[in-house]
Amino acid sequence: MSQVTASHILVETEHEAQDLVKLLSEGKSFESLAKEYSKCPSGKEGGALGTFGKGQMVKEFETAAFSLKDGEVSGPVRTQFGYHLIKRG
Repeated sequence: MSQVTASHILVETEHEAQDLVKLLSEGKSFESLAKEYSKCPSGKEGGALGTFGKGQMVKEFETAAFSLKDGEVSGPVRTQFGYHLIKRG
């Protein structure tokens, strides 16, 4: 598989990311949480990043995104930008 479609929520701390994991487990929608909490401009679009191939994202993000199944959400992934929750598909 050479490309993946993903969305993400970017926050500054691991604690914030863990709070969002808890809200997701309680049934909150990924897209609504992205709109409310994400520090990335993509948050306005529910976190949608579109489709990308290998080498287009920072390594930690790419590794996590490509390892998820469709519809699956990662735990907190740390990059130089902060902490991401990544949703595939």
